[in-house]
Amino acid sequence: MKKSRADIVNYRLARAKDTLDDAKILANNNKWNSTINRLYYSAYYAVIALLIHHEINPTTHNGAKSNFTQHFIKTGIVPLELGKVYSQLFTWRQKGDYDDLFDFTKEKVEPYFTPVNELIAFIENIIKNKT
Repeated sequence: MKKSRADIVNYRLARAKDTLDDAKILANNNKWNSTINRLYYSAYYAVIALLIHHEINPTTHNGAKSNFTQHFIKTGIVPLELGKVYSQLFTWRQKGDYDDLFDFTKEKVEPYFTPVNELIAFIENIIKNKT
């Protein structure tokens, strides 16, 4: 059964919210590297939903980041601060996943919950308002 673009967009938005919940569970257990990973993916799923909604289909994480920046940050549709949050999480997710002898701390990670939640809500609002 072929899924419509709207089905995929809604799935990605739901996935963004579920993954944010996963990040909270990990944070409650002091798993900070994994929390950063889940915060990044939460934002990533929302960004992918936005891109797909606008018929932009990147095939890599870098492609998602560059298309998001080009079409939504540089144009002012999404606030620069939310773009910076996504960009920082992109970098930190790679650092947490691939760098040896590096661990995130509660102080570094916890402040990202609110802006990630804001990014998801902002993107969901764009999609619902068809902009």
